[in-house]
Amino acid sequence: MPNAEMTDPDSRSVKQVRAFLSAMEARDLACAERNLAVNVVMQFPGAAPMQRLSEVVEWAKTRYRRVSKTFYAVDLCSHPKQGTSTTHSVVVCHGELAVEWLDGSTSTGVRFIDRFELTDGLITRQDVWNDLALAARTSS
Repeated sequence: MPNAEMTDPDSRSVKQVRAFLSAMEARDLACAERNLAVNVVMQFPGAAPMQRLSEVVEWAKTRYRRVSKTFYAVDLCSHPKQGTSTTHSVVVCHGELAVEWLDGSTSTGVRFIDRFELTDGLITRQDVWNDLALAARTSS
């Protein structure tokens, strides 16, 4: 695979994604917003695509109180966009979630994958896959 890189903890794109996810977990939306491109698209399981963090927060409020992530791996693939000086990166994170549900109960070990696309250092797309729906059914 030409121009592909495996996990590089010092990479700018990886740092950007980690900063975004840390800010989201801390509910620091202003900080998280600085990592997003104006035209960002965020896709979560069972939801329509969202373009604002306020939409994500409102959507999540009806599902859980808080989520934290344990990362098993963060992988990076970068390549120049043909015919431009633009750099396009894809960062994929996977691991487990710890969830506090609306009723105060908790679940741990919930699998997740987050895939981010970045252009010139800003997140332009986030796709999320996780087992939250399965965990919610089993915690009821």
